[in-house]
Amino acid sequence: MKHELRLFLLALQFLTRVPIPAWVGFRDDWMHASARHYPAVGLVVGAFGAAVLWAAAQLLPRPLAVLLSMAATVWLTGAFHEDGFADSCDGLGGAVSRDRALEIMKDSRLGTYGTAGLVFMLGLKAAALMGLAELSLARACILTVCTHGVSRAVPVALLRMLSYAGDPAHAKAKPMAQQVGNGGLMVALLWCVATAAAGMALGVLSGTLICALVAAAVLPTWLWACLLRRRLGGYTGDTLGAAQQLAELSMLLATLALITRHP
Repeated sequence: MKHELRLFLLALQFLTRVPIPAWVGFRDDWMHASARHYPAVGLVVGAFGAAVLWAAAQLLPRPLAVLLSMAATVWLTGAFHEDGFADSCDGLGGAVSRDRALEIMKDSRLGTYGTAGLVFMLGLKAAALMGLAELSLARACILTVCTHGVSRAVPVALLRMLSYAGDPAHAKAKPMAQQVGNGGLMVALLWCVATAAAGMALGVLSGTLICALVAAAVLPTWLWACLLRRRLGGYTGDTLGAAQQLAELSMLLATLALITRHP
């Protein structure tokens, strides 16, 4: 159990600004194995965003509360996944070669595709959360936790499905530039199952809604994986972050559509 706690804390340090105790230590193989706990880190991020959403909604209109909640999660993660999404849009937005796309994604400057993609991504997530919050603040808070958690299993799935597309020796996070085993993916999926079970126990998630969330996460992940195979021959760190953002948005939109039609 202590080792799993160590892996969780390493994942927390990697994906967020949260400091971890010195006793945790570091090894490349631990960092790689910590990917199994990405969904748990997502639950922490989502809980932080939900707490801000709930507190802000007591004082401010709900649209403002949603924006503050999103700002809080972006701050907590250092815009880690949003940066990956923007870089992926820049690299894959144009009709360029594989090598050129990888070169563009390494560039720290933000281009037109990245700017437009980030604006639309954040805008659509904000609009979806506002719609959910207007229907039910409590449900919006719990779904914030769920979508943040489940969407972070998507990068783990891609780590299992694909190989690294760039040069591992020059990867920003060398320990992550390798595939995840079946055991690691299973642990990540178990976190998702636990999240769904908790949502059902709280009366927020139904069987139909869970099926919609699963479909909304799986479909864009599969399409994204196909695109990455064709354009890059595998994944990069940026494309993993982009996959998380796409899954989170897809789940929010699917949830809002289903709840609006069947309150």
